[in-house]
Amino acid sequence: MIPDLNCLILAMINRAGISITAESTVICKTFTRPFGATNGSGERRAFPRRPAGFILGGATFPVVVRGIPPEGGGRATPTAPKANPMTAPAERRLLTVQPRGFCAGVERAIEVVDRLLELHGTPLFVRREIVHNRSVVEDFRARGVVFVDELDEVPDGATVVFSAHGIAPTVREDAERRGLRAIDATCPLVTKVHQEVLRHVDDGRHMILIGHAGHDEVLGTMGEAPGHITLVTSVADVALLPFPDGTPLALATQTTLSVDETHAIADALRARYPQLVEPARSDICYATQNRQDAVKALVDLGIGYLLVVGSTNSSNSRRLCEVAINLGVPATLIDGPADLDLASLADIAVIGLTAGASAPEHLVQAVVRELTAAGWAEEPVLAMQENVRFQLPPELQAPRRN
Repeated sequence: MIPDLNCLILAMINRAGISITAESTVICKTFTRPFGATNGSGERRAFPRRPAGFILGGATFPVVVRGIPPEGGGRATPTAPKANPMTAPAERRLLTVQPRGFCAGVERAIEVVDRLLELHGTPLFVRREIVHNRSVVEDFRARGVVFVDELDEVPDGATVVFSAHGIAPTVREDAERRGLRAIDATCPLVTKVHQEVLRHVDDGRHMILIGHAGHDEVLGTMGEAPGHITLVTSVADVALLPFPDGTPLALATQTTLSVDETHAIADALRARYPQLVEPARSDICYATQNRQDAVKALVDLGIGYLLVVGSTNSSNSRRLCEVAINLGVPATLIDGPADLDLASLADIAVIGLTAGASAPEHLVQAVVRELTAAGWAEEPVLAMQENVRFQLPPELQAPRRN
């Protein structure tokens, strides 16, 4: 390895409080960024290969070094940890991977509702589910929060929170017209996509949005420019697009998609429309990418089954299952320990456990307790570091002290 990278690795190991012994092995790998960027004319720029991180061989988890951009829109880049067949125990093992669970956008949205309950109490209304997790929603409902589908269910003058998935401008306009006190808990990374859409449409481009029809985030994004956005859900959809060659086009994506599937659709779009202008950085959020890469790390460690804690209406949770299944590992989405089928898992020697970006950690720990009581020994796996946090909306930020 080059000396500079050695220094970086040693510094990061020391910062993490990890000791290196004579038996430790450091393996350096490289990566190529799969999603190229474009310049203003739509030309793609290639990214050179460069060192991505390291793994401590022989340990029960890998440590990967990669920075998160300050604005929180980037992602850590994992390397694939390898199990050591000489030290792997024969008994049943439960590999619990990090990062998992709440992302910064979900934490922010939940904190918005918590703060409003503390400051103003009830009644408090939330348009749609604040995040796509049954446990989170039921907990808030038990505390007096009223979830509604549309604003016509909210009394005039009441306080209403817009969910993390974003809204169309017409929803905000309706709230203003009716005198509602509206607090926007939209994830800042979703807001970034909305702003990109508006910029491209103002520049005369038609938007192609990769996403899932009917998802709250897609509805909000398409509402930014009705008639100027076309939804694409699969590679097959690309062949059906009606735009003539040379049509000014730009690309945006839902933030919670399968990274691999999105790349395949984007490749098909580039092949058909070379002039397509892409985001400078992938619209798929850092947490979605990181949790999918963490699942791939578990697969490389030899898990025979993956359990994902998350609700069925959570797009990013469902994608985690798909990542494992596409790599040949069966996977099940569970809301919590009540959904465990221990009998069907009895013959699985190594189980992987993760959680979608809207699933609370207490549910993960409840699942861990059930599985450890049934005979699986927990082994933490750190696939990458994650340190992103978003500020609360201005209305809820504490005043600065002089």
